[in-house]
Amino acid sequence: MKQKTKGIVLSQKEIAPDIYDMWIETSLAKEACAGQFVGVFPKDKSTLLPRPISICEIKEDKTALRLVYRIAGAGTAEFSKLCEKDTVELLGVLGNGFPLKEAEGKKVFLIGGGIGIPPMLQSAKDCDGDKQILLGYRDGQLFLKNDLEQYGTVYVATEDGSVGTKGNVMDAIAANNLKADVIFACGPMPMLRAIKKYAAEQGIKAYISLEEHMACGVGACLGCVVKTKEIDHHSHVNNARICTDGPVFDADDVEI
Repeated sequence: MKQKTKGIVLSQKEIAPDIYDMWIETSLAKEACAGQFVGVFPKDKSTLLPRPISICEIKEDKTALRLVYRIAGAGTAEFSKLCEKDTVELLGVLGNGFPLKEAEGKKVFLIGGGIGIPPMLQSAKDCDGDKQILLGYRDGQLFLKNDLEQYGTVYVATEDGSVGTKGNVMDAIAANNLKADVIFACGPMPMLRAIKKYAAEQGIKAYISLEEHMACGVGACLGCVVKTKEIDHHSHVNNARICTDGPVFDADDVEI
């Protein structure tokens, strides 16, 4: 059940240009799971809505959440100035998370592109399968790569070719002749479209997180609607709100 609560910053550091890694002590960690997100409220009261940030990691004792985010505007710029012992208002836990039970005993692709990489860390920790982790970066700033290597075999693709396969995650799959039975992915829309097409061609199930389209994160702004095969019970048309019906969808069920 989502609630508004206060958290305490335990630590924060910049791990790549404009990308910050923050641990927050919060009661929300008790209910959190891989693929969900929280709303973080700026202290500037002129911004009424929280900023949705995906959960990167959940502390083992369920007392804290790790948020890894990119500065994208005034709100996230404000968050980057938070220091140890600062308080922050949170709304959560939000979203549906990845159905990781689908991966038990199977070959799995865990795919993250850019700022879609953070939610793949807890997913990799919780996933019980033969994990092949594909990470797409613009350049050699390989944030979270070392963390993810603890939980599976990591393959890297960089747009500039500085590390791993030159190109994107689909190029890395082809270059390494990789196969899977199920896919969990989060990243930019062109990547997710390519994964949806690939999964359909291969006849495998793919679950994709569409959180890059979110604005408020709580269903208020209707800025994150995606077309669906089925009629939405809320709007009675063929769409769904990513923040409340997702962010994770069966790739077969959405038109992207």
